[in-house]
Amino acid sequence: MSQLFPSDLRRDPESREYIKRETVSVVFATEEGELVSQEGPNRYLPGDALITGSTGVRWTVSRDRFDAKYEPVPPLEPGQPGHYRNRPIPVLAKQISEPFTVARSEGGDVLRGKAGDWFLQYAPGDFGVVDHERFEAVYRLLVD
Repeated sequence: MSQLFPSDLRRDPESREYIKRETVSVVFATEEGELVSQEGPNRYLPGDALITGSTGVRWTVSRDRFDAKYEPVPPLEPGQPGHYRNRPIPVLAKQISEPFTVARSEGGDVLRGKAGDWFLQYAPGDFGVVDHERFEAVYRLLVD
Protein backbone atom coordinates (compact mmCIF):
# COMPACT_ATOMS: atom_id res chain seq x y z
CA MET A 1 0.00 0.00 0.00
CA SER A 2 1.51 3.33 -0.99
CA GLN A 3 1.58 6.42 1.27
CA LEU A 4 0.84 9.60 -0.73
CA PHE A 5 1.44 12.34 1.84
CA PRO A 6 3.22 14.68 1.37
CA SER A 7 2.35 14.74 -2.33
CA ASP A 8 1.52 17.89 -4.23
CA LEU A 9 -0.84 17.31 -7.14
CA ARG A 10 0.02 20.76 -8.54
CA ARG A 11 3.28 19.16 -9.70
CA ASP A 12 1.72 15.93 -10.99
CA PRO A 13 1.10 15.92 -14.78
CA GLU A 14 -1.55 13.18 -14.36
CA SER A 15 -3.76 15.24 -12.03
CA ARG A 16 -6.69 17.27 -13.36
CA GLU A 17 -9.01 19.95 -11.99
CA TYR A 18 -12.54 18.91 -11.10
CA ILE A 19 -15.59 20.68 -9.72
CA LYS A 20 -17.86 19.04 -7.14
CA ARG A 21 -21.61 19.52 -7.60
CA GLU A 22 -23.59 18.35 -4.61
CA THR A 23 -26.15 19.40 -2.03
CA VAL A 24 -25.38 17.95 1.40
CA SER A 25 -27.05 17.75 4.80
CA VAL A 26 -25.14 19.42 7.65
CA VAL A 27 -25.28 19.48 11.42
CA PHE A 28 -22.70 21.20 13.60
CA ALA A 29 -20.92 19.27 16.34
CA THR A 30 -21.72 20.29 19.90
CA GLU A 31 -18.80 18.34 21.38
CA GLU A 32 -15.52 16.75 20.34
CA GLY A 33 -15.75 13.34 18.65
CA GLU A 34 -14.83 11.06 15.80
CA LEU A 35 -16.84 10.02 12.77
CA VAL A 36 -15.51 6.96 10.95
CA SER A 37 -16.06 7.24 7.20
CA GLN A 38 -15.43 4.43 4.73
CA GLU A 39 -11.97 5.96 4.16
CA GLY A 40 -11.04 6.25 7.83
CA PRO A 41 -11.36 8.39 10.97
CA ASN A 42 -12.51 12.01 10.87
CA ARG A 43 -11.92 13.69 14.23
CA TYR A 44 -13.92 16.84 14.91
CA LEU A 45 -14.27 19.65 17.44
CA PRO A 46 -17.30 21.62 18.65
CA GLY A 47 -18.63 23.75 15.80
CA ASP A 48 -17.20 21.56 13.02
CA ALA A 49 -19.57 20.45 10.26
CA LEU A 50 -20.76 16.84 10.22
CA ILE A 51 -21.80 16.25 6.63
CA THR A 52 -23.93 13.62 4.93
CA GLY A 53 -23.50 13.65 1.15
CA SER A 54 -26.10 12.90 -1.50
CA THR A 55 -24.77 9.33 -1.78
CA GLY A 56 -25.08 8.73 1.99
CA VAL A 57 -21.35 9.06 2.69
CA ARG A 58 -20.43 11.00 5.88
CA TRP A 59 -17.39 13.16 6.65
CA THR A 60 -16.37 16.24 8.63
CA VAL A 61 -15.12 19.70 7.71
CA SER A 62 -13.52 21.97 10.28
CA ARG A 63 -15.56 25.09 11.08
CA ASP A 64 -12.76 27.41 9.93
CA ARG A 65 -12.89 25.83 6.43
CA PHE A 66 -16.62 25.12 6.13
CA ASP A 67 -17.91 28.60 5.17
CA ALA A 68 -15.31 28.92 2.40
CA LYS A 69 -16.36 25.55 0.94
CA TYR A 70 -20.17 25.51 1.39
CA GLU A 71 -23.11 27.90 1.13
CA PRO A 72 -26.57 27.44 2.67
CA VAL A 73 -29.48 26.54 0.41
CA PRO A 74 -32.00 29.41 0.78
CA PRO A 75 -33.85 30.21 2.96
CA LEU A 76 -31.33 28.63 5.38
CA GLU A 77 -29.04 31.08 7.19
CA PRO A 78 -25.28 30.39 7.48
CA GLY A 79 -24.39 28.38 10.58
CA GLN A 80 -27.78 26.68 10.89
CA PRO A 81 -28.15 22.93 10.42
CA GLY A 82 -29.73 21.98 7.11
CA HIS A 83 -28.90 21.75 3.42
CA TYR A 84 -25.80 23.33 1.91
CA ARG A 85 -24.26 23.37 -1.57
CA ASN A 86 -20.57 23.16 -2.14
CA ARG A 87 -19.08 26.29 -3.66
CA PRO A 88 -17.72 25.67 -7.19
CA ILE A 89 -14.06 25.61 -6.16
CA PRO A 90 -11.76 23.52 -8.39
CA VAL A 91 -9.91 20.65 -6.73
CA LEU A 92 -7.02 18.63 -8.10
CA ALA A 93 -7.69 14.92 -8.44
CA LYS A 94 -5.91 11.82 -9.59
CA GLN A 95 -7.22 8.28 -9.79
CA ILE A 96 -4.88 5.82 -8.05
CA SER A 97 -4.50 2.29 -9.43
CA GLU A 98 -3.42 0.58 -6.18
CA PRO A 99 -4.49 0.71 -2.53
CA PHE A 100 -3.11 3.83 -0.80
CA THR A 101 -3.17 5.95 2.33
CA VAL A 102 -2.99 9.71 2.74
CA ALA A 103 -3.03 12.05 5.72
CA ARG A 104 -5.81 14.66 5.49
CA SER A 105 -3.22 17.23 6.58
CA GLU A 106 0.23 17.09 8.14
CA GLY A 107 -0.25 15.10 11.34
CA GLY A 108 -3.97 14.66 10.55
CA ASP A 109 -6.24 11.65 10.25
CA VAL A 110 -4.96 8.98 7.85
CA LEU A 111 -7.44 7.94 5.16
CA ARG A 112 -7.38 4.76 3.06
CA GLY A 113 -8.18 4.40 -0.61
CA LYS A 114 -8.84 1.26 -2.64
CA ALA A 115 -7.46 0.63 -6.10
CA GLY A 116 -9.44 2.90 -8.44
CA ASP A 117 -10.32 5.50 -5.78
CA TRP A 118 -9.41 9.15 -6.19
CA PHE A 119 -6.76 11.17 -4.34
CA LEU A 120 -7.86 14.84 -4.00
CA GLN A 121 -6.00 18.00 -3.08
CA TYR A 122 -8.33 20.78 -1.95
CA ALA A 123 -5.52 23.24 -1.18
CA PRO A 124 -1.80 22.94 -0.35
CA GLY A 125 -1.54 20.47 2.54
CA ASP A 126 -5.29 19.64 2.48
CA PHE A 127 -6.08 16.19 1.05
CA GLY A 128 -8.89 13.68 0.74
CA VAL A 129 -9.89 10.31 -0.65
CA VAL A 130 -13.08 9.71 -2.63
CA ASP A 131 -14.48 6.31 -3.59
CA HIS A 132 -14.58 5.80 -7.37
CA GLU A 133 -18.38 5.45 -7.61
CA ARG A 134 -18.97 8.57 -5.50
CA PHE A 135 -16.39 10.53 -7.50
CA GLU A 136 -18.18 9.65 -10.74
CA ALA A 137 -21.52 10.74 -9.21
CA VAL A 138 -20.53 14.19 -7.89
CA TYR A 139 -17.36 15.45 -9.63
CA ARG A 140 -17.05 16.90 -13.14
CA LEU A 141 -13.87 17.60 -15.09
CA LEU A 142 -13.14 21.30 -15.34
CA VAL A 143 -12.58 22.06 -18.99
CA ASP A 144 -10.04 24.76 -19.75
